[in-house]
This record gives sequence, structure tokens and C-alpha cells, in this order.
Amino acid sequence: MSLVEVTGLSVAFGSVRAVEDLSFRLEKGAALGLVGESGSGKSTVASALLGLHRDTGAVVDGTVRVAGVDVSSASERELRGLRGARAAMVFQDPLSSLDPYYAVGDQIAEVYRVHHPASRRAARARAVEVLDRVGIPDAGRRSRARPHEFSGGMRQRALIAMALACGPDLLVADEPTTALDVTVQAQILDLLHTLREETGMGLLLVTHDVGVAAENVDEVLVMRHGRAVEHGPVGSVLGSPAAAYTRALLKSVPRVDVPRPAALAGTAPSGSAGPAGPASGAAVLEATGLRRVFGRGAKAFTAVDDVSLEVRRGEALGVVGESGSGKTTLGRMLVGLLEPTAGLVRHEGVAVSGVRPDVQMIFQDPVSSLNPRRSVGESVADPLRARGERGPAVRARVAGLLERVGLDPAHHDRYPHEFSGGQRQRVGIARALAAGPRVLVCDEPVSALDVTTQAQVVELLDELRRELGLALVFIAHDLAVVRRVSDRLAVMRHGRVVEYGPADEIYESPSDPYTRQLLAAVPALDPDLAALRRAERREAATT
Repeated sequence: MSLVEVTGLSVAFGSVRAVEDLSFRLEKGAALGLVGESGSGKSTVASALLGLHRDTGAVVDGTVRVAGVDVSSASERELRGLRGARAAMVFQDPLSSLDPYYAVGDQIAEVYRVHHPASRRAARARAVEVLDRVGIPDAGRRSRARPHEFSGGMRQRALIAMALACGPDLLVADEPTTALDVTVQAQILDLLHTLREETGMGLLLVTHDVGVAAENVDEVLVMRHGRAVEHGPVGSVLGSPAAAYTRALLKSVPRVDVPRPAALAGTAPSGSAGPAGPASGAAVLEATGLRRVFGRGAKAFTAVDDVSLEVRRGEALGVVGESGSGKTTLGRMLVGLLEPTAGLVRHEGVAVSGVRPDVQMIFQDPVSSLNPRRSVGESVADPLRARGERGPAVRARVAGLLERVGLDPAHHDRYPHEFSGGQRQRVGIARALAAGPRVLVCDEPVSALDVTTQAQVVELLDELRRELGLALVFIAHDLAVVRRVSDRLAVMRHGRVVEYGPADEIYESPSDPYTRQLLAAVPALDPDLAALRRAERREAATT
């Protein structure tokens, strides 16, 4: 009997068919990747394995058997016995999955006691044991910390520890590395692989990142609109995809080993004076000796330390580094949202302070950067009204901006929740363009999007740069996306720039060991290469 047997699964939410006639099996000790764009039904399938659609109003048809339990017909008691003990789930956002008021170790111990008649001391010891197993340093002490005292990667490790507490046969991981930088992502993927090898548990990995799937699974099931479009061994599906949709999906995946097409290199806009190329223009944005310190005295923390760089007209400067490297703080100083503790920011040679219309920011999360109580048209119009524009001309201008970023001007009066993630990011770009900027500072603008939507947003930014002569500062932890965008690159670590120069030169021949470490952590689409890199990381960790 297979660990997971899904036959003819269909899930409907009202008139929306989220999953349609899906069938697959997962054997003990094996790993299956569910891959597809946002809205393809991946997470719906993952939830169905644990019976999480029960009492939600969803209509579930077909048969789902997990570890011998028929999920559809199981009693509440049987489902409680399945969840956590036989099958466990790791969600995308650990902050929403962990209670902020309780110590991490207590939360893990509570899960353990639900399924085992253990004393509080024994449960606590088990919590420390699994935290240590997933690589939390000084697990005994850290088990008493609350979630906000953990980094993003440590919180995800804590969730995995909670899932492992009862020794499940199946681990369902729903986008477990989406919000993590490349080195932490590699650590989490290596951890999942090692745990599977050592415990023999099955793994269902839900991801929109094809490279993540290549790193960690034996088979891939590609989903679109709730249906399976291709299913087979990971090497065959990624190496020689049979379905047109799979080929299109792979084509959208940014590659860290592929130079940026020459046609996409930064150029002056058509009709402008002077030769093409980003190096031919004067700097439109300069930072000199930027430093930013938070706190005072013994608690002072230097987030950015003596950073100098410049961006020329029509050029894209990529800024990469791990979480906490100072990327976002640097971006906020360039825009004027943060005053530097020391150093200067110049716009076209003139020292400036505060927010100015010629440098605009595109934020990582368009949901939190758009007012949910105002229509998207009103949000886009804000910069226009701020500079005194009024009347019908404003609405006409907003319509033109929405159309320019690929949105229907007729959707002016719709609200942010009525748009997809990629569409909301386009609204954010339109709002930034309304101010008439010379520079766009993009802070992780595509990190929450699937690969095809990422490609669309990146292509839009490229078009705007070429047509309007905009300069871009593209901040991201995804080195493959940054290579697709950037003419030059700045690599940050601990608040400092450790490498700075032409992007292709740095990607091909990085001089700093930290840059080489970042590049080695990027997921590879080739499963054999992924296995080789995993072995190299494991060897490096033991030496």
C-alpha cells in the first residue's frame, strides 16, 4: 500500500473548481513535487491530504488515503490522530503558524503531548531534541525563546521540528522556502533531504520554484488550473518536458548561469543624444559613504556601513545579499525614507535629503503598500494630486498609467483584493511612475510571485527602463532574477559592499568568497548538479 493514494480528487469552492480529477501516488521514503503557478491548485491538494477542507464549505470529491487513513470518510478523532502523528504539514509563513505569545519549545512540546501520553518534562526534552536535530544552535536555551526572537530561517526550522516531533510518515511542505534568501533556502532544502534519508518519511513538496523541486524530489507533478499537465521523474520532466505548459514554465525560470541577453542591457531611450549603453550617461543617483546606525550605546547596530555606489541613466544596478545584509536599509536611504547617520545621497549631482518625486520605491509586498479601503485608481492618483493636479485630467492620466503597466483602465475603481499578486505589483509600479521618477528603487519586487509572473514583471520593468530612460536599483535575494535584470551588481554582507562591478563579470568570475557562496546556493534545474552541490555543501559543513 502506498503512503499516499489520491484518486479522482476534485475540490470546489462555490463555482470555482480549484482541483479537477487529480490522481497520484507517493511511496514511503519518496519525494513528490507539486509545481505550478499561483492558483494552479497546489496548496488545495496539500490541504486535502490532511482533511483541512472539512467544514470550510468546500466540496471535495474523490478518494484520498494517507498512511492507511481514508481522509474523506475518517472521523474527527481519526483525523486528529493522522495530523501531526502520521502526517505533518509545514506552511509557507512560520510567523502565522507559530503563536507569538508562547516559547517555541513549549509549542512543540504541546504538539507532542497531544499524540503521546508524556509528562511535561519528557515533552520538553523531545522539543529540545528535535530543535537540535533541525540545526537550531544551543537548542536547550533557544527553545525558551519566542518566535520573534528567531530569524526567518530559524522559524522555518522550528516549524519543521514541530512537524518531526511525533515522527510522521509523511511531511507536506507548502512553499517552505519562498521567503528565504538563497543560502538559508539551501540549508532548509538540505535539511529536508537529510531527514528523508535518515527517517524514511515521504515528502510532498509544494512549490512554484522549479529549481527548488529539482533540488529535492524524485518525481514532479506539474499542475495548471487544477489539473495535472505532466507527471514523471524529475530528470525527465525538467530535462525533456512533454507538455507545452511545462516548457513555457521552464522558459520563464531565471537562470543564474545564463548571461543577460544583449538586447536587454541598459540603453538610452530612442531619440536621446549620445551613444547607447549605461556607462555613457551621467550618474542620476549617487551614494557616498552611506552609514546607518539603529539604537544607541551598547545596543547600537550598524545596518549599513560606508557604502558608495552610483546609478546611471537607463542602467539597472542589482543589489544582492542575505537577509540582514543591509539591502533594504540602503534602498530606503536612497529613496529618502531613512536619513543616513553619515554620508550623502545625490540626485544628478545635487545632495538631497527626504523623499523626492524623482526617486520612487516599489515595495516587496503590494498588499501592505496599497490601502485596502481605496480603489487602485485612487492609489495611483496620489502622486498626481500631491503635485497639484485636479479634475478629469487625473483620471485620464491614471487610465494611461494602468494601461502602460498592462492593466485594464476600466478597473480603476476596483480594490486591491480583487487583483492577483502580479497585478497588484503592476499597480505599485503605476503609482511609482505617476510621480515622474528618474530612478525606481525596487525592493524584492518579485520575491512573492511565481516564475511566470516574475518574468512578466521583470519584462515590464525592462520595457519601462528602455522606453523612459529610467534607472533601476533592483534589490533582491534571488541571484537568478537579479542577473536577468542587472547591468552592474553590488553584493552586500553585514552592511558593507564586498563586491561591485559589471554583473556578468561577477557572476562568471566572483572574486569574493561570500559571492561564490551565494552563487553555489542557487537551486539548479539539473537534479544531478543539485545532488553534487548538496554533497559539496555537506562536505564543507563538516570541515
